[in-house]
Amino acid sequence: MSGVEERWCVVTGGRGFAARHLVEMLIKYDMFSVRIADLGATIDLEPHEEQGILDQALSSGRAQYFSVDLRHKSQVLQACQGAEVVFHMAAPNSSINSYQLHHSVNIGGTANVIEACIEGKVKRLIYTSSASVVFDGIHGIINGNELLPYASKHIDSYSATKAEGERLIIKANGANGLLTCCLRPSSIFGPGDRLLVPSLVDAARAGKSKFIIGDGNNVYDFTYVENVAHAHICAERALAAELTVAEKAAGQTYFITNMEPIKFWEFVSQILEGLGYKRPSIRIPALVMMPIAHLVECTYKLLGPYGMKVPQLTPSRIRLLSCSRSFDCSKAKDRLGYTPLVSLQEGLRKTIESYSDLRAENQSKREGPSKASIFLGSGRVADTLLWKDKKQTLSAVLILVAIYYNFILSGPTIISTLSQLLLLTLVFLFIHGILPEKILGYTIEKIPTSHFQLSEEKSHQVALSVISLWNTAIDVLKSLSMGNDWMLFLKVILSLLILSFLGAMPFQSLYAIGLPLAFVIFYVYEKKEQEIDSMVLDVVSFMGKLKSDVARKLRTSKKND
Repeated sequence: MSGVEERWCVVTGGRGFAARHLVEMLIKYDMFSVRIADLGATIDLEPHEEQGILDQALSSGRAQYFSVDLRHKSQVLQACQGAEVVFHMAAPNSSINSYQLHHSVNIGGTANVIEACIEGKVKRLIYTSSASVVFDGIHGIINGNELLPYASKHIDSYSATKAEGERLIIKANGANGLLTCCLRPSSIFGPGDRLLVPSLVDAARAGKSKFIIGDGNNVYDFTYVENVAHAHICAERALAAELTVAEKAAGQTYFITNMEPIKFWEFVSQILEGLGYKRPSIRIPALVMMPIAHLVECTYKLLGPYGMKVPQLTPSRIRLLSCSRSFDCSKAKDRLGYTPLVSLQEGLRKTIESYSDLRAENQSKREGPSKASIFLGSGRVADTLLWKDKKQTLSAVLILVAIYYNFILSGPTIISTLSQLLLLTLVFLFIHGILPEKILGYTIEKIPTSHFQLSEEKSHQVALSVISLWNTAIDVLKSLSMGNDWMLFLKVILSLLILSFLGAMPFQSLYAIGLPLAFVIFYVYEKKEQEIDSMVLDVVSFMGKLKSDVARKLRTSKKND
């Protein structure tokens, strides 16, 4: 026992979903004393952890907690000092849309971990990557292996920066005796997950789980969280084995799955049915959903700075739900000795049992926001357009009406309108600046200069959005130039016709019609949600059938030619 206590390992991001299972497995197997490194100032155990194996290890000294921000190298050095192994699992939430955050942690933080391992003479470094590093969001993957190249364009900043982190880890293999490898788990699920199952339940309670995006036949590889933890231990043992085994295992990437591919929507259905909800049954073609997703994404880009939360209905999410993603684990089995400990069905059973609080019969105990509110981001924009805060709504209406009568109704040119707005803004700011801090007992809040500045992060996001839109347009033009995608051609033609119709309308008319509609449509939808959903469902079903009929006729016509 004393020998074990002298052997330390570090788990970065040790309070994360998969990392918690690894920490408990390391303690249970009596392999190492564990340093849990995470952002929190202190470790707060959840009720099920109290009096459990982790609590006992912390009390006995077999586990220690280190508050570490990977972006600060000195903190990483302190946690890794004297450790034999580092399991680098820390990463920001993949659903957070911030390139700067992902870059600073997944790339900058990983570089700090590598340097700390080299300086501290750590022997082994296992990096938790993601299967998404090879997924471009467009082309499906069936039984993909490690020979697949990195995606030329990733679906999000999380995947892109994870790929860069992998490159750093592989390059560091052999530096000062350090052995490294990268694990690529695919779609982790299990008890303690705060993303997959809760989001499915939220969708079910909002009435969105009845739909299948795509044809429903796309295949996925899901990985039970305990198997992910087991894969890390297999990797550590392989790197610590005799020289020939270690050299074969080191400097490599490995896909990790349950080795039981399943249709994505069947997996979703089993979770929902297990929790008492209806399984999805209505198929909607991905092509029908993509224009809506692009509209939602554009709305978020406009309203995000004003409180709108990141939406779930985005183009990348539609592609994820309709593409196949399955992977071959032969390499991990051969070089690491990995085989799953828990079968897919057993993992599903354990997962469903762990979410008893989310069962359908408990729905009345948890009142969530309306679908209209969720679509608008459940923030200030939603409160304004849904008349939740009547004072805020009336203030917004009065301001918009004033802008209409003073700057738009008279029909000035764009240059004169901008000049008048700028003049009014300057006069307001000047008067506001010379006012005293208090007038008749009321405090006058001064507007800080930083309020008008565009941060580096925001500038970067705007630039990336422009580049992304440009690249998307180029991709569409490339596809059209091939001359074999009639559905894309019809989609572009329809979009241009709608754009030309809107472009022909005077800005005055668009303003006068669009703004009142915005304050009415969402409010009405919130009140008549079920009736409108039923009508939309009928239209979508008709459009899907029409699309299938057109595509079939085009294919038949092409064959006859």
